[in-house]
Amino acid sequence: MRLFAAVLPPEDVVRELAAEVDRLRALPGAERLRWTGRPGWHFTLAFYGEVDDEAVPELSARLERAAHRTGPFALAVRGGGQFGHGRALWAGAEGDLPALRLLADRAEAAARKAGVPMGDHRRYKAHLTLARSRDAVDVRPYLTPLADFTGPTWTVTDLALVRSNLPKSGVPGEQPRYEAISRWKLGGAG
Repeated sequence: MRLFAAVLPPEDVVRELAAEVDRLRALPGAERLRWTGRPGWHFTLAFYGEVDDEAVPELSARLERAAHRTGPFALAVRGGGQFGHGRALWAGAEGDLPALRLLADRAEAAARKAGVPMGDHRRYKAHLTLARSRDAVDVRPYLTPLADFTGPTWTVTDLALVRSNLPKSGVPGEQPRYEAISRWKLGGAG
């Protein structure tokens, strides 16, 4: 199954971000981007790709330990940026980014110790993908309003293991479906 570890924003944060994304989608040229839906908004900590079913229990046990070793921390959706010259438009984060990076490092280490191949380590960049494009798109008109956006701050209290179900229908614009298959409280989180 196709898996990743993530921090999932709470509903009030998603609501405010959705209002901002609605404004962005009303800008000229927005139809050139494939906008992600609210159910797909998350901060990926570590992407695992296809994981054998037999490896999931060990990965889960190690992620549970990683969550237990990491205390709750404050986070907010803030600002934005792009990857690949407009191929991905994202919202950023502010708050306890060192704690978020540490959790990402621990989620990656959990996979390596569970025997899940991770490829080369890349420096973690906290982002929540808002839109994608197969071609380079000038996303500067979206970056300006995103620069001024700050969502509500919340306390991250858990780590999620998420299954990604890729579209199979072939319908243009169909989004992947995400399902949190496990969640673990961060250490000290009620």
